[in-house]
Amino acid sequence: MSNQKRTTLALAAALAGSIVVAGAPAVHAEVVDVNYQCVTPIGPKGAVSPIDIKGVRSGDGYKLTMSFQKGVSSSPVELGKGAMNPSAVIELGGAEQGKVQVTGPANSEAIPANTPIKISDLSGTYTPKKSGKVTFTAGVLTIKALGTTTTCTPKNSPGPSLELDVQGAGGSSGGGSADGGSTGGASTGGSTGGASGGGELPRTGPLDSAAALGTLGGTVLLTGAAGVLWLTRRGQRSAG
Repeated sequence: MSNQKRTTLALAAALAGSIVVAGAPAVHAEVVDVNYQCVTPIGPKGAVSPIDIKGVRSGDGYKLTMSFQKGVSSSPVELGKGAMNPSAVIELGGAEQGKVQVTGPANSEAIPANTPIKISDLSGTYTPKKSGKVTFTAGVLTIKALGTTTTCTPKNSPGPSLELDVQGAGGSSGGGSADGGSTGGASTGGSTGGASGGGELPRTGPLDSAAALGTLGGTVLLTGAAGVLWLTRRGQRSAG
């Protein structure tokens, strides 16, 4: 085989490798409409809010953030600054069953009477115990204010807002995320996982995952190019 053919084949293999790596799917994420029906001190209330769940790799786990794009309840009286404290659970499915508790800060501004209560971002930590694809779905929301408790339950069986390909404790994760932090912990089978350690790694949202995979693809390409040079030089030495 001529040196030119060897060079062409090696370069084609390197390019093919980079394309396969860059095109590999990492996660699935989407904003999901959740029909929350709430039991409040003054009677039932409800509203549909689009829910977004994001994850950022942190140590051996993930820092989850649950975002509400619309308010789901209201108060007949004004809620002063710091009077309302929200929390929720994120339901795990797929390779791992359980719940992740997420919490958020109290309201930073007063909430006027009879207006939708804007829920702040709720955050918690999920540490995988099993390996595989795990889904994350909005669960029960709890709002505590002025000594009362309002419980809001999803009634439309919402689908997952996030899916990650993870690896259990002791190994590195196989997935990223589409785009928290409180001290919420992961719960699997009733046991609560500890907060993850280590520094926070880069955000692994859809765009960031693509960039990371593109970098990996570039590494494959450079490795292939090095092989091309080696083959070319080897062929030249053989010809000499």
